[in-house]
Amino acid sequence: MANLVYKRVSTDQQSTARQNLVLDEAGIEDPVLFEEDPGTSSRLHPLQRPKFRELLTCARPGDTVHLSEMFRLLQGTGRILDVLDVLHHDQVALRIHDGAFSAMDLTARHPRTGEPLSTVKFMVQTLAAAGELQRDLQRELTYDGLRGEESGQTAVVGGSPCGQ
Repeated sequence: MANLVYKRVSTDQQSTARQNLVLDEAGIEDPVLFEEDPGTSSRLHPLQRPKFRELLTCARPGDTVHLSEMFRLLQGTGRILDVLDVLHHDQVALRIHDGAFSAMDLTARHPRTGEPLSTVKFMVQTLAAAGELQRDLQRELTYDGLRGEESGQTAVVGGSPCGQ
């Protein structure tokens, strides 16, 4: 049974150093690495990303896909559920080593229907929505800060510019 490790960064200015640290600490035995080219768009559905497609082609029943954190691969509730369905169909486990999803068995299914457990589906949807909110807020704050710099204004975070 293979340990398939997937890594991705959003821009070519980023590195996989943090992902490497998390995955090294996990002590994954004989990892097979699949790393997207820097800047592979997070807007691209994970099932369309070249290295993740290659990973799925190599995966066999009983293998495990390892991620440092869920959002390296997946953003958005629908995408998470799509990938979980593919992994379940192929009998491939998913192990997330850091973040909100790390303590959950995302592959848990109802014993009679084979559908994702409703509690798992609810938690995935809730955590994915929280992640989207965090990203959107970060994007808005970044945009507002850059706009303030362009206009010569100082961006103020958490209070007045005088510290009062």
